[in-house]
Amino acid sequence: MAAAEQDNPFIEFLNRYRTAPALFVEEVLGNKPDPWQRELMDAVAKGHRRLSVASGHGCGKSTAASWLMLHYLLTRYPCKIVVTAPTTNQLYDALMSELKSWIKQLPDSLQELLEVKAERVELKASPTEAFVSARVSRSETPESLAGVHSDNVLLVADEASGIADTIFQAASGSMSGHNATTLLLGNPLRSSGFFYDTHHKLSSDWWYTRVDCHDSPRVSKEFISEMATRFGERSNQFRVRVEGKFPLTDDDVVIGMELIESATTRDVALTKSQPITWGFDVARFGTDASALCKRQGNTVLEPIKTWRNLDLMELTGRLVAEYEGIEDVLQRPTEILIDSIGLGSGVVDRAMELGLPVRGINVSEAPSMTGTYRNLRAELWYRARDWFAKKDCFLPNDINLINELAMVRYKFTSNGKLQIESKDEIKKRSAGRSPDLADAFVLTFAGSSVTALGGMKSVAWNKPVKRNIPRISSRH
Repeated sequence: MAAAEQDNPFIEFLNRYRTAPALFVEEVLGNKPDPWQRELMDAVAKGHRRLSVASGHGCGKSTAASWLMLHYLLTRYPCKIVVTAPTTNQLYDALMSELKSWIKQLPDSLQELLEVKAERVELKASPTEAFVSARVSRSETPESLAGVHSDNVLLVADEASGIADTIFQAASGSMSGHNATTLLLGNPLRSSGFFYDTHHKLSSDWWYTRVDCHDSPRVSKEFISEMATRFGERSNQFRVRVEGKFPLTDDDVVIGMELIESATTRDVALTKSQPITWGFDVARFGTDASALCKRQGNTVLEPIKTWRNLDLMELTGRLVAEYEGIEDVLQRPTEILIDSIGLGSGVVDRAMELGLPVRGINVSEAPSMTGTYRNLRAELWYRARDWFAKKDCFLPNDINLINELAMVRYKFTSNGKLQIESKDEIKKRSAGRSPDLADAFVLTFAGSSVTALGGMKSVAWNKPVKRNIPRISSRH
């Protein structure tokens, strides 16, 4: 048997190349990997199962992905390879086209093993157990990447910045096995989302690298010069397309990650002359949290508090307890600004009855600057952005708050007004995550902007807090 195996050319092929993808490229495909491509392949050879590549334009990421897919398909059995991208053009005109061109570079004996179709590449001898399958990643059908199971699974996600978090969440079950490998590639188009996280807060669990066009022999100096002339070397376009760096702020994100993170590490003097304002975002649904933010001028005073699954009376009791727990009356808020949509309206009414300095804020109403913003919600978010932009503010280093602030996007209406995406839109593209903490923070900016708008409820601030509220349990 040993002699038979020794004489079997395919066994010899496996023994030589199974753990050596770079050697496979050199000897089988007749190509020499660039330094970063070799580093990627060496990482695969060393057993890394989670790999993420942020690249400038034209650095050979599709080529590297194609090489690894072919190597995987020809050296492992059974194996299921799923390749995905945000759009049909990105998937078929770029990555799948690149893969098929490299199949043509294989020796005839290996080409004959494969059946090349429009959306699949299959091993002829076992088309259901060894294949490459192309699937477009659409947020409305996240299940398209779920349910892929085999002894060997490879997921390749091209232009990963454009793939919704819900897609990766759906695919996570298929990628949990010991022999499952995930490869993410793409231009780092936005400073949020799963792809961004693999280079930042999840980086300890991922092998990751950045590819700069300056270091790539595939990219012309003319292209780099043109990008510098058109956009400037300090622009996000240059960072993303040339340097392979994530943008300092997403073009469609209201508050950039750089502004937010810098506020968590900054030493600032508290503006004690400013009034203390609380923002209270009341949960609308069972999975959402009610959140309370306390801000004085340029400083968020403490981490945002949250409560879940509390009814109107319990929430009001929590708010009263927070207010009365401050013995120094000068440290109590002059305003408590509450989102009055839904359950929040009842909290406003009850808190008002109890003498708290509350004001109900309906963020769907008209802004004070009617020519610029679609509604009050948009105006408040941009007031918050201006607060960060002054670079004289402090924010507690709360990763959940930071992520929520950085994930909210804007767009323009048909008449040119700025509009902030709704909570439902945010939850749809972020695996159900609601920006409750961020909305509580943003509400603290309503004190000075909603003085004469309809629908506001306020109370005389000198009333004592009434004590006739029901006792509530201490559970959180």
